[in-house]
Amino acid sequence: MYLYVKSLHIIFIVSWFAGLFYMPRLFVYHTEANDKPEPERGILFRQFVKMEGLLFRAIMVPALWLTLITGFTMLYITPAWLSQGWMQIKLGFVAGLIVYHFYTRKLLHELKAERFRFSSLQLRLWNEVATVFLFAIVFLVVLKSAVQWIWGVVGLVLFAVVIMGAVRLAKKAREKRGA
Repeated sequence: MYLYVKSLHIIFIVSWFAGLFYMPRLFVYHTEANDKPEPERGILFRQFVKMEGLLFRAIMVPALWLTLITGFTMLYITPAWLSQGWMQIKLGFVAGLIVYHFYTRKLLHELKAERFRFSSLQLRLWNEVATVFLFAIVFLVVLKSAVQWIWGVVGLVLFAVVIMGAVRLAKKAREKRGA
C-alpha cells in the first residue's frame, strides 16, 4: 500500500511543480505584454488571464491538495518519520512551498486586476524560488540523516546565488541580442 501512495505522491508533486514553474513564467510574459501597444496588449492580457487562471484552478490547486493528502497518508502509515530531523526540516520547506503557492495566487489576482508591481526580471527571479525549494526537498528526502545540516544550508544558499546570477546573465544576453 505504501509504495502505491508514494508513487501517487511523486506524480502529484511533479504536477504541482509543473504549475509552480510555469505560472511565474506566464507572469513574466504577461508583464512584458503590458508594454505592447493596443490592440495587441488587450488581446495578450485576456489570453494570459485565461491561461493563468486555468493553470491555477485546474492543475496547481488539485495537485497541491493531492500532494498533501498522499504525503499525510505516508506519514500516517509511517508516523516514526515525524520524529526524524530530516522530515521536520522537509515539512518546513513544504510549508514554505505552500506559502510560495499562495503568494503566486496573490500575484495572479494582481495581474488580473492590472496591477504590475514587479518587473519581468523580478518575476524571473521569483520563478527560481520554486527551484530552490525543489532541490532542498529532494536532497532532504534522498539523503535523510546523511545530510550535514550546516553544509546543506550553505550549499542551498550558494545554489540560490548561482541561479539568481544565471537569471541576470540571461537577461544581459537577451538585452545584447535585442540591441
